[in-house]
Amino acid sequence: MKRWHIRDIILVTILAIFMGVIFWVIGPLYTVLSAALAPFGLSPLANELLLGIWVMAGPLAGFIIRIPGAATLGELLGAVVEMFLGGIWGASTLISGVVQGFGSELGFIFTGYKRYNWPTLVLTALTTTIVTFTWDLFRSGYAAYHVPFLLLLFAVRFASVFVFGGVLTKLINNLLVRAHVLPNATH
Repeated sequence: MKRWHIRDIILVTILAIFMGVIFWVIGPLYTVLSAALAPFGLSPLANELLLGIWVMAGPLAGFIIRIPGAATLGELLGAVVEMFLGGIWGASTLISGVVQGFGSELGFIFTGYKRYNWPTLVLTALTTTIVTFTWDLFRSGYAAYHVPFLLLLFAVRFASVFVFGGVLTKLINNLLVRAHVLPNATH
């Protein structure tokens, strides 16, 4: 199993800074989207639609760096950047970063950090969705919703996490391989 080197630390930091800025930019979009959906009783869907962007640092760091802990560290550092830029959730962003990063990390743990392919990205999207959704059942009061609405929220969250944490992560990885920034080491 690969160990951490200075190059890996620099890479996860660069990814986290880049993603943290994106997280911060998405905050106001969440507020507008939530307000637009509120008259229809669908305000929680704003979180589900955008969550894939907010959890993207984890699968991206895990898939690119390929070292145990990279997904969790990438997500946490991205949350730190968002918080220091003045993100709307303040210091609670750090807790979310750990929860989201751990959800991502689980997908890589279940493969033993040995496979970095589409099934791993789907698994990571699923574990991220399950962990973060479970967290929101308690933190955000989702447990009060009716089952059909919960199923809708879960499905939308999974789709968002898969698109951003799966498809976009794979496309970014492919671009970095073609640019010779990363070795072509899909296995």
